[in-house]
Amino acid sequence: MPIRLDKIPPLAPHPQRPRFLLWLGLLLVCCLLGMAGTLLFGDESLPERRSDFWPLALGTPFLVWCVLGFGRVLIYVGQQGVADGWDDAREKDLHGMMRRGRRSQQVLGVSVQTALAEPAQGSEMQLDALLSGATVLKSQASRMDGKTLRHSCLSCDADENPEAILLSIWTQTLADLAPTLAQLPADQPLALLLDVDTSLPEKQWRRVWRQAWRESGIRQQTTPVDGRGLTALDQWLDQRIDDRAMLMVVAVQFAPQQPEGTAEVAVGLLFGNRLTQATLPPIAYLHRPEQERKPTSGDLLYATRQALDWLPPESRSVQQVWRAGIDARGAGAIASVMVKVGMPVNGSGVYDIDAMLGHPGCASPWLAIAAGTQAIRRGAGTQFVFSGGAAAAGLWGTALIPVSPVLKQVS
Repeated sequence: MPIRLDKIPPLAPHPQRPRFLLWLGLLLVCCLLGMAGTLLFGDESLPERRSDFWPLALGTPFLVWCVLGFGRVLIYVGQQGVADGWDDAREKDLHGMMRRGRRSQQVLGVSVQTALAEPAQGSEMQLDALLSGATVLKSQASRMDGKTLRHSCLSCDADENPEAILLSIWTQTLADLAPTLAQLPADQPLALLLDVDTSLPEKQWRRVWRQAWRESGIRQQTTPVDGRGLTALDQWLDQRIDDRAMLMVVAVQFAPQQPEGTAEVAVGLLFGNRLTQATLPPIAYLHRPEQERKPTSGDLLYATRQALDWLPPESRSVQQVWRAGIDARGAGAIASVMVKVGMPVNGSGVYDIDAMLGHPGCASPWLAIAAGTQAIRRGAGTQFVFSGGAAAAGLWGTALIPVSPVLKQVS
């Protein structure tokens, strides 16, 4: 569930304290009215009977004033109690929301395949190509119908069976994650988020996935996770933060329906809950993603600031920014937001994956997160990801931070 701190009700209005001078003046008025009423409506001999006159002229007004004052104090105490109760409940709610909002995931394993490098060249070559801004988006024959379109693909062999190519892609992804999973017991719960965008029939690509899994040698059994994209991760942070299970994300865009301007990519990520996972050393921490609610720069600015606010104060200085799955409207909004929050706006600190590879579709956030994780593994500082993608109703902002000694102690 999205956490919107700007939607928290304001503090309750507190009542004004009874004003001393006002009530002192009211006492004088009551006494004067008491004396006037006693003189006007009492018998002629009453002023001569002082023992009767003064209790009636001043005692009765003072008693009325005391009753009114006591009633005013009761009203004030009641209103103050209601306001204090509201503020206490609001503070508890705010504290709980802040604790939920600051939840994060350990990034334990990463696999990336793009057209920038061959799988055999390793992750370092892949990252070098991304950091250098190399471009592989070009006009070439599409995989399914042979039309010449501008896109990037993982294998340019048009004669090869798409099913065989997809099998090799997933085989490589699982091979990259298998050494990490091999350090865990066979009964380790493993939740699987499979995010796939392809023109291949679902029955066909699921058969390929099952074959790749069988051949991977991974001992753990998986259970599926509902949802897609960062929405699923956001729900995981809300609902399963105490779960012993790890979350494995496998995202691929392969032979999409409309290949023009797209990128074939495959990403694998392994996440662990900080409260329950202490076996594997994390590479980085992925903090709660924030999504803009409306396609406006103001809403994106709020989401970006909130995503940064979830970080520890010492980690809020962003070193590198990754963009993936961003349309023209989003690109303009992001440029404005980056200036306002003090992020790098040009040069070597900003990496536009769409310009290098093409639109990664459903794999957009995962590809950018994987790239940021690899940069952190190499020694970089805080990474920020702006992502869209086919499953997103709005742009997302997500932060990754290195694992400092302090964070290791509290994780």
